[in-house]
Amino acid sequence: MELNDEITIPAKLDLVYKSLNDLEVLKACIPGCEELVEEEDGKLSTRVVLKIGPIKAKFNGKVSLDLTNGPTKYSLIGEGDGGVAGFAKGGADVELVPSGDETILKYIAKSEVKGKIAQLGSRLILSTAKKLSKKFFENFKEHMQNDGNKETQKS
Repeated sequence: MELNDEITIPAKLDLVYKSLNDLEVLKACIPGCEELVEEEDGKLSTRVVLKIGPIKAKFNGKVSLDLTNGPTKYSLIGEGDGGVAGFAKGGADVELVPSGDETILKYIAKSEVKGKIAQLGSRLILSTAKKLSKKFFENFKEHMQNDGNKETQKS
């Protein structure tokens, strides 16, 4: 399954990039995120509770970030185990485009699910994935409007 979209963030590119790599910002913006910590190997360990249709599951996962093309592009790859609910893995390519005092964030995300959640049907999974990604970016945009303005005033 593939999702792609773009959103305009009301902050300059450097601040958007910095915020997208801030664990506290990410934890606050990821729907259902209970824990997000950096491991010794540089990967991120996460615990997220999600409701997909009638199934509510706690996913424990790992996320790897590739920041080699930053600050205008980066990629992430992750996987999560939801126990009896199933397994999910995927990744995203993100591009940041400066636009005056704003930044256009474009992303292409791919995901794959297996187990009980895969049996729910692709339409339900796709609509849930769209809803979750939209919620993350709405949360991030709101964070940048509120806390990002405080950051700009400090500089």
